[in-house]
Amino acid sequence: MLATRMAKSAASIVLIGLLVGCAERVENDQASAAPEATSVPIVPAPREVARGAGTLGISKNVALTYSDVEARKTAEYFAALLKRTTGIAPTIASEGTSQTASVRFTLDRDNATPEGAYTLAITHSGVSVSASTPAGLFYGAVTLWQLFTASVQSAEIVELPLLTIDDEPRFEWRGLMIDSARHFQTIDELKQIVDAMALHKMNVLHWHLTDDQSWRLEIKKYPKLTSVGAWRVPAGAAPAADIDPATGKPRLYGGFYTQEQARELVAYAAERHITVVPEIEMPGHASAAIAAYPELAVFPETNARVPADWGIYENLFNVEESTFAFLEDVLTEAMSVFPGEYIHVGGDEAVKKQWESSPRVKARMKEFGVKNTHELQSYFIQRMEKFLNRHDRRLIGWDEILEGGLAPNATVMSWRGIEGAVAAATAGHDTVLSPWPILYFDNRPLDTANPPGRGRVISVEDVYRFDPMPAALTEDQRKHVLGVQANVWTEHIRTAERLQYMVLPRLAALAEIAWSSPERIDWESFSARLPEQYMRYEQLGLRYANPKLVVPARGAYRSSHQLALCSDKLPLALEDDAPVQGERAVFFVDIMQPCWIYKDATIGASTSLRASVGQVPFNFQIGDSRKEIPLRRPATPAGELEVRLDSCEGQPIAVIPLASAVDNQAVTQLPAAALGNHSGTHDLCFAFTQHDLDPTWVIESVELIDAGAE
Repeated sequence: MLATRMAKSAASIVLIGLLVGCAERVENDQASAAPEATSVPIVPAPREVARGAGTLGISKNVALTYSDVEARKTAEYFAALLKRTTGIAPTIASEGTSQTASVRFTLDRDNATPEGAYTLAITHSGVSVSASTPAGLFYGAVTLWQLFTASVQSAEIVELPLLTIDDEPRFEWRGLMIDSARHFQTIDELKQIVDAMALHKMNVLHWHLTDDQSWRLEIKKYPKLTSVGAWRVPAGAAPAADIDPATGKPRLYGGFYTQEQARELVAYAAERHITVVPEIEMPGHASAAIAAYPELAVFPETNARVPADWGIYENLFNVEESTFAFLEDVLTEAMSVFPGEYIHVGGDEAVKKQWESSPRVKARMKEFGVKNTHELQSYFIQRMEKFLNRHDRRLIGWDEILEGGLAPNATVMSWRGIEGAVAAATAGHDTVLSPWPILYFDNRPLDTANPPGRGRVISVEDVYRFDPMPAALTEDQRKHVLGVQANVWTEHIRTAERLQYMVLPRLAALAEIAWSSPERIDWESFSARLPEQYMRYEQLGLRYANPKLVVPARGAYRSSHQLALCSDKLPLALEDDAPVQGERAVFFVDIMQPCWIYKDATIGASTSLRASVGQVPFNFQIGDSRKEIPLRRPATPAGELEVRLDSCEGQPIAVIPLASAVDNQAVTQLPAAALGNHSGTHDLCFAFTQHDLDPTWVIESVELIDAGAE
């Protein structure tokens, strides 16, 4: 549970290291320098650090003792983590059973401190960490582990700096949202994310379980939600041609979590003081549920299967009593799995077109006494909130739930900038800041060719410099800001390794702005502490976005990621749909204007161009915006790649037929083409001709070559 919502249990942890040697002895253990909260290699930066002079040498034959069950849990977690990352294997025993024990865990029931607060002291006498709550005990152990992994180690000794840390979190909601609806992660893969969160003192895993493209959570009363709703045929020619011998139809992609599996993840997270908040989308993003149970639809006859397109569908739940009963049944089973206080009901991107065109919905609106469809959504959400409140739960939703009137006790998660958070807090509602694009981790962390994701680059520094407290709020209104959260939407993140890459190390930046007090936010200090964090990721086998992986363009070869796009309307790093098994190419493209520019190309009279191209499915629900995408008229049935000099509107200097690539579902290298009698430095513009948007032709790479190289 969250900090101010939890019943506080008093606990403390005291760790006393076996003193084997000290590199620099001082006469007074309490001698300290001025507070240096951002100088120690700890992420997130502690609230207050007082440095001593010298170090404490601790034997690698370290022994731990504990005084109660709660302390033992932390001792065992700390010991396992230490062994995994350093090879040190502490022994653990009950307090008082060993006079030679070098680590002790002790409760302190009388020392009431804020949830998550702890004190850590390293003196010549040993190491102590104290806290009055189990969460604080845990966070203190994480901090001590970070000091161990950043310290100088000899064959037998670990040197820890003499210091005292007084620390507590700034916000009670320090969250990360993982979208399991668009791409499925196993429970073990999600546990790796939970472990990474724990090591950054994050405490809320927002689990996005239902959407248009799938329904992932087992609901026993409605088995079709997973037998039908958890599976789809991915978009593209390659998946369509991947026939399952058992059915004679294209192979289905997907998966779901049984309630027992979900409980397993909830328990695993709880051991690390992380609350799992499930999201059950309503009234929009309902296509998968409607495919399973068409009677839930506004127009049941129009929804036959789970779709594979990304974007915003018009499918909404209808507003019949039977549908409200269905959703209450679903929430009842969800509450049996997720014991946390909050249930997320989505509420975003509910296009009202179906409601507005349905005579039956209009009749129901009159029954409910609502004037328009925005008020109907408000009625819908308020009805769900009342149901949750009756079960001692709280509703949270995206900031669209503000429209038409906010449910009385609802919490708003503000994603369309910070305006929703300001509106909610001003009206006396709790809020969590999760604004696009800065905290959307499906935006790429680095300008690299892999992995796929949204084309915009949101760097670690971008995340770190986000201020999670809106300046427009008064002091009283700021009390309604529960915290901050990043979201990882997985439309373009197919694998667990890519998920880790998109999360790390931006999670470290998020953790610091969520935990550390504003005066401790210091980019220079944080960036200096990142190398130790990278080392920890490597010790734990976690993949992360390393800035050293950015490779500058060399020679005359350019991948699509090294070409400029002609526009910045909807840039994406899109993965090919082929091969179904194995590595796939990733193309950088603006799907609203598929056009690329090779800037400052040096060409001569004998220069030719070699291009490699691919095809990607146009699986985007973008409404009328689709009509804005330009189509160039092809001269042949297969179409062409056109190359223009200096201007994308001029006459082509080369036209390369696509016939050789039409039947290849993966990347095709086209025949080399001469660029004509041109020389000097020019921009080269690349665009395709085609009859339709689907599939969309894309550049994989281009290379300028000397005619003699052919």
